[in-house]
Amino acid sequence: MVKTIEAIYENGVFKPISPLPDISEHKKVTLVIEDNHEGSRDILSLAAKVYDGLSQKDIEDIEKPAFDRSHFSRD
Repeated sequence: MVKTIEAIYENGVFKPISPLPDISEHKKVTLVIEDNHEGSRDILSLAAKVYDGLSQKDIEDIEKPAFDRSHFSRD
């Protein structure tokens, strides 16, 4: 069984952010640690490069539909 549980490491102990369903006391488990903060940096660095190599005109053409509020009306 595989479950993903968010936790905080504090004073040498992993503390779950929410209650753990179906895990009994003293049950042995294997933890796989993923540093979410580092992943966020990777995503941000990729996002910062989204317009690399495009001209100002290309960027304006891409963004024009997103900033045109007429596409968001409920009429």
